[in-house]
This record gives sequence, C-alpha cells and structure tokens, in this order.
Amino acid sequence: MPNVVRGDRMAGLLVYLAGPGRTNEHTEPHLVAGDQALLTWYGDNELDRDSALAIARHLDRPAKAFGVEIPGGHVWHCSLSLSAEEGMLSDERWAEIAGDIVTAMGFDDHQGTKAACRWAAVRHGVSGNGNDHVHLAVNLVREDGTKASVHNDFKSAQTASRALEVKYGLQRLESVTAERSTRGFKPAEREAQARARAQAKHERLRTTRAAGTVVPGLPVGAPVPAWEQLSGAQRQQRIAAELRAAQPREALALRVRAAATAAADEAEFVRRMRRSGLLVRARFAEGTTDVITGYSVAARPEHGERPIWYGGGHLGRDLTLPRLRSEWEDTPTGASAAAAEWTAAKRGRRVVAAGRETHEVTPQEWAEQDAKLRELVDRLREVPVQDRDTWATVARQTAGALAAWSTATEAVPGDLAAAAEALSRSAQTYRRTTPPSKAGTHAITGLAMLAASVSRGGQGPIGQAALISSVLRLTQAVYDHAVVSEQHHQARLLAGETRAQLMRVRAAHSVTQHPAPRPAGGAAEVGSGPATATATLQRPASYAQPEPAAEPPVSAEVKEMLERMNAAFPQAPRPGSPLPSKLADQRAKQHTNPSADRGQER
Repeated sequence: MPNVVRGDRMAGLLVYLAGPGRTNEHTEPHLVAGDQALLTWYGDNELDRDSALAIARHLDRPAKAFGVEIPGGHVWHCSLSLSAEEGMLSDERWAEIAGDIVTAMGFDDHQGTKAACRWAAVRHGVSGNGNDHVHLAVNLVREDGTKASVHNDFKSAQTASRALEVKYGLQRLESVTAERSTRGFKPAEREAQARARAQAKHERLRTTRAAGTVVPGLPVGAPVPAWEQLSGAQRQQRIAAELRAAQPREALALRVRAAATAAADEAEFVRRMRRSGLLVRARFAEGTTDVITGYSVAARPEHGERPIWYGGGHLGRDLTLPRLRSEWEDTPTGASAAAAEWTAAKRGRRVVAAGRETHEVTPQEWAEQDAKLRELVDRLREVPVQDRDTWATVARQTAGALAAWSTATEAVPGDLAAAAEALSRSAQTYRRTTPPSKAGTHAITGLAMLAASVSRGGQGPIGQAALISSVLRLTQAVYDHAVVSEQHHQARLLAGETRAQLMRVRAAHSVTQHPAPRPAGGAAEVGSGPATATATLQRPASYAQPEPAAEPPVSAEVKEMLERMNAAFPQAPRPGSPLPSKLADQRAKQHTNPSADRGQER
C-alpha cells in the first residue's frame, strides 16, 4: 500500500526516518536504494542524525542550485507497506521495488531522455502494526533544474503498487477487484485528535485542582502546571494514552450508519442522529437556506475541547448524503420536512416533528420482521455472485442493523460495533449500490429499526435473541458471497473475528441458536473451520455461476505500468556514477550573466 505526501523539508524527513520514530518503533535505519553516490558513501551503514542531514543535503542540491520552487513542495515522500501477514522482504527485494516505483512514477532518466531526480529509499524495521515497509524520498527538481511531473501521482502510485504485486508475486489487494475501499486514518489525524483531547483533559484537571479537589498522583496542595509548562516527554505520555483510546471517527461512523439504516427518510435520519447524541450541521447550497448538499457531524466534547467535525464522505463511502438519499423515497413533502430538521439541528432547536424513532415495538412486529428476514435470506441465495451492488447493499444494511443495536445497548463500542465495522467494509464501494427498494431488502431496514428500539423495551432478552438469529443468517449470506467471489481476506474476517464477536453476544443472552436450513452441498456455517477454510469450502449449490479465475484480472493501466518497469530495467542493475554530479549555483550565474531573453530586471 502506498502513502504519498508532499513537503519542502528534506532534512526534517530524513532525520525522522533515521530517528527513533513516534513510539521508538524505528530500528537500524539504513539505505536500501538510491543513486550510486549515496550507496557508495553509506552502503549498509546504520544511519544517524548526521548522516541523515548529509543525505538530505545531497538530495536537496539540485533544488537549491537552480533555485527552483515547486507548489506544494519539492520533496516527494512515499511509504510502501506490506500487510503483516505477508511477512518481510529482503533489502535486495525492497531495492528492486523502490527502483521500480521511481521508474513507474517517471522520476528516473526515462531511458536517457531526461535528467534523473535524486532519491533515496530508507528502511527502518516494521511499523507499530507489524507491517514491513520502506520509505522513498525524492527531490522533484531534476539534475538539470527541470521539474518532475506529479500529475495524478496518488493514482499513479496506486497503479504502480498493483503492478508490483503482479511482478513480485505479492498478495493482491482484494478491494481493487471488488471495487471497494475503506477510509483509513492518517497518523497526523490521530495524533492531532489525541493532542487536543489530552490538552483539554489536562486543562480541566487544572481547574479541578484549583477548586481544591484532591488529584491522584499529585502532592496535596501542589499546583498543576499549564500544558505549555509540561516537558515534551510529559505531553507525549498524555498524548500516547489518548492514542490508545477509540478514535472519534470510528464512533461517529457507527452512530451515523445506525441512524441511516434505521431511518425511512431523510428527516428521520437527522432526528436519529441527534437522538444518539451527535452534533449535526448541514451544508447548504450557495445562496440558499433550504437546499442541503451535504452534512457533517461531531461528538459532543467531554473535556471542553472543540468539536471535531467530519463530513459523511470522510466517515465512509456509503455515508455521503447523495448515496443515502438514493435509498429513500424522494418527495416534495419529504424534502421540506428534511430541510426543517436540518435547520433545527443547525440552530440547536428541538426536532420539528417526532417520527418512528420514538415508536415502541410490539411482540407481533418482532415476529413479522423475523419471518420477512427468513424469506429474504432464502431469496439472497439466488442473487448472482457478479451482482456486487446488491451484495454491497445487503452488507451495508446488515452493518447498519448491528450499529443500531450497538448504539442502543453498548455504553462503550464492543463486539456489536466491531462486527458492524467488519461488515461495512463490504459496502465501501466506489459507486452507488442498488437501493433497497430495487434490491428487495427493506426487511433489513426494519431489522435496524427494531435494533434501535432495544433500549426502549425491545422485548428484552427474547427480542435480542431473535435479533442475533437474524443477524447471523444475514452475515452467513454475506460470507457465502465473499467465498464464491474469491474475496478470501474478507471471508476470513467474517468467519473468524466477526463470527466470534456475534457468538459472544449470543452467549451473553444464554440462548441456543439453531442455524437456518441450508441448501444441499452448501457451505459450512460461518467460521465452522479454521481461518483458512475459505480455500476448501465448496460452492453453495444455489450459485450456478462459472468458476472464477484463480487470479484476479490485471487492468490495462497495470499492464502498461508493468511494461514501463520492465522496459526500463529488465534485469540489469540501475546505472549511475559513484560520484555526485557537479551543480553550479545557477542563481548566481544567471544574475551575473543574464541571457538575451531573461533580463537583469527579472
């Protein structure tokens, strides 16, 4: 997986890569690739601060000699990471991969037609999650002072990574062929949130101490210093404690998904979000006060910090307002009611008109809903495996039902929340999916409504027992689709952790679950075997589809990237001199000897 960032501080980047890291995870930082001058000087030596600064000066020399400035910064930084289950590669293999990325991105000499960029690849052990990785630092100013193109570099880096998976026989990214992806966390985002919470907690502690309350760990009468007066180590200790806590975006996504799945229309969606304790505000079209184009939500601050707002698209690809609207009936009355609720939420007023969210469910409704879900599961067995949109809709709604149940019963996100997050990954598609009205999955919407009512009666343990029975059947259906469509990673997740979480919930209610009858030759119950059972499970008899290919197909873009890599350096090592190029200070030269078309006044 590539992660690309831009900046203008080469020295800061190299010192960080050669340093201990945020949590002392960096071990034995060293070069694995780069131009020949760097490799001749430093080879396999472990890098320290002085050597990192020397490498940075070498890489920075073209930009400084020619005085070239690039919008966004001349430093291109890319980290390439493998999953922990992939294991570790050798330095030699990482050197080949780094060189191929430089070639694929067009930072090399382009088979002698351009001046090359200066670059280096640093490896410093595995990440905190156990992922083997390497860092590339590239100066976007070439040896002749021209600028390297970074047009669509994020997309190009992704395509190059898919080509590297093919070339080196690495694990293929499953979400590419499934056309889905989840929103990841940036380290800087997590740290900024943790810093804000830690500072707010500390300042609140100062206020409490000033009021005379005894604070554990502090001498009686000792004043609590201000945040700015704490040492760097003390601040970092408090920030690290917050980093270990659940991230706000995860909890927000859970509540928003629960509200969206249980709601029958947009107005109810707004009311359910507010009912779950979220701060809600709408984004209005320019020049209007009643046309809503998007929304953002935030958790209520607990320690006096400022709210952190997230748009729906940053919580999940399936939680943008246009996608949610595609699943609700669009009527003028509904649009007016929704606009009124959005306005009331923005101004902090009471809801305009309460709806189903206040309704208490009767035992008869539980029974009717259970019958509808059984019928739905039977119909899902006949949905073609190629119909990704319908299966994504089923996964999204099932995740929403679990999220609604978690929101109603779990004071702190637990097994239900984790199972909802795992199922939601199957719903994070690049494009809109089939709405429930066309997919015929309104029964799951009703299930989410029932789950949201558990805390207000919900028929107690009996109702929750029926709920877990329904959720297990739906999870089994999503799992079957993942197996047949060769999404092995997602299937293992559903068969392992997700099933274990749901079984713990079932055990907590002390109810014996009887599995729904399955067609002859069907797959085993979710997680009935070891984590690798997806490789041996038989195709359910109801899936009358041709066997999928053993390897997912390679796109035309990936093939083109592979050809570029192989054409540049099929086998031979990358050429280069062990001596760096001599670059005169072109700024001084141009000042003393202006050319005919570049006058002194410029």
